[in-house]
Formats: sequence, structure tokens, C-alpha cells
Amino acid sequence: MAAACAEKLHVLVACALLLLLAMGCRASALEVGFYHDKCPQAEFVVKGVMQEAISKNPGNGAAMIRMLFHDCFVEGCDASVLLDPTPFSPTPEKLSPPNNPSLRGFELIDAIKNAVEAACPEVVSCADILAFAARDASCILSGGKVEFDMPSGRRDGTFSNASEPLKFLAPPTSNLSTLVASFVAKGLDAEDLVILSGAHTIGRSHCSSFVSDRLNLPSDINGGLAAFLRGQCPANATPSGNDPTVMQDVVTPNNLDRQYYKNVLSHTVLFTSDAALLTSEETAKMVVDNANIPGWWEDRFEKAMVKMAGVEVKTGDQGQIRKNCRAIN
Repeated sequence: MAAACAEKLHVLVACALLLLLAMGCRASALEVGFYHDKCPQAEFVVKGVMQEAISKNPGNGAAMIRMLFHDCFVEGCDASVLLDPTPFSPTPEKLSPPNNPSLRGFELIDAIKNAVEAACPEVVSCADILAFAARDASCILSGGKVEFDMPSGRRDGTFSNASEPLKFLAPPTSNLSTLVASFVAKGLDAEDLVILSGAHTIGRSHCSSFVSDRLNLPSDINGGLAAFLRGQCPANATPSGNDPTVMQDVVTPNNLDRQYYKNVLSHTVLFTSDAALLTSEETAKMVVDNANIPGWWEDRFEKAMVKMAGVEVKTGDQGQIRKNCRAIN
């Protein structure tokens, strides 16, 4: 009896191990240096294109960081945000209100993909290219103060629909509880929210993202900034109408640094979602620490970027390696 039970247990353990191995084959983890053997120059190629693009326009770096966030929060980090409309899928993510017309950088991704394909055809995913580009943008715009390895091995998704960003991308008019909930839904937490919001120290924003709730209604925005913004933005700014852009951080607009948190404390930020970081004791303390402790934010931003870039990734035999980032194979 004991021998029979032992044999059955052995069989069960063996089956369990086989199941775990099979699962691992289907969805292996991301790893640093994933392309070391298959395309050793991949990351160097991406960085080279990014350096040239940012030297011409620092906004190209801000665009890559924002695009990674908008991709990862919808269908995971699978480059679904890059897909163009087709007769079979006429309304992809890039046409959704959170992305259109404000999301930019698609041509830059095309340029990087073309350069990588010339080096290693059909090897490197568009999802990894976007993750590398955002990593390199962070390093370049911070003057090397934000520097980290980006694990890779993502595969590209084949589904993209304009209704999905509306479900997962909290608008800039959001309060703190809505923002935290949107992050928790993706396996991130309140600290990740505060840290990743620091990317608002670079890039530009359309007036329609803040005029209605920050300028046309009573808010805590600094009076001097409000007067300046009223001179730049029409009171009726809409995405489909007269909708200029302004710098998100007028102090160090092209530097990825901790200035954003000083701006939050001085009420010189654009969005309700920025100001919301002061509405709880927990997040307000994080803002103070990030503003005042040298190196504190940069260290945490590195970790938060890697964490975000691992949200709901497709690996192993999931998805595909797109030949063209704008279309499924």
C-alpha cells in the first residue's frame, strides 16, 4: 500500500513539474540581454536613433516615455498602441481620445524599427523597441542620472481597439482615488503613481487637457501660472478645435529631473491629476521627499519604469514579432 501511494505521489509530482515547464515555455519571463545572441546590436541601434532624434527635438524623448505608458496600460506592453486602422480594425487604440491627437512619436518608432530590421530582420519586437526607446530617452533627458537595464523578450499583440484606452487611462481631470485605482488594476501602487507622474517634468500638453477644470473653474493653481496660461490657451480649447500646446514644466522643460515635485508643492502644475498628489498624507510625503532629497526620485523612477514595462507582457509563443510596427503580420 505504502509503495503504491509513493508511486502515485511520484507520478503526480512529475506531472506537476511537466505542467510548470510547459507553462514556462508559453510565458517565459523577460530578461536583460534577451537579444544578446540573436541580435547583439539591437539596443545600440535603438540608442543611436534616440540620441539623434532627441538632439534635434527633446520632445521626441518625452513622446517615447509617454507612449510606453499609454501602451502598457492597455492590453499590456505589446505595442498595440502602434497599430494603424485597417478595414478589419478601423478604430485602433491610437484613434482613441486619450491618444488622438496628443500621442506622437509614431514616425520615430518607424525609423527605429527600420534600423533594427536592417541589422536583424524579424527578430526584435516593436514592444521591446518602444521599451528600449523610453529607457534611452530617460537616460538622455536626465543627463545620465536615470540609467537602468530594460529587460526584454516582449512580443507584439494583434488586438487594438479605441474603446480600451478609455477603460484604463485615467484622464488628467482625475482625483487621487481614481488614479490609484487605475494603477492598482495594473499591478502598480500609489508610490508608482507618484514616481511615474514625475515624467510630467518634460514634454508639452494641449490646452484642452487642463483649461476646463484648472482655469475655467476655481482651482489651487498658482495665480501667476494661471495668468500666463490664459494668455496661451483659449478658454474654449477642445481637441478638435483651437488647441495650442504649452510646456508642462516651465522651469526645466527639457530635463527629466525632480523639478516636477517642486512644481507640485508650489501649485505650478497643469493637471488636476498632478495637484491630486497633495490630497493624501501618504502621497504628499512622497512628493516632499522626491522634491527635496537628491537622487531619491531618480532611483525610484528607474525601478518604476521597469515595473511598468513588465505589465501584462506577452512572451514565449504569445503574440508575434511584427515586421511593420503599424500592422500585424
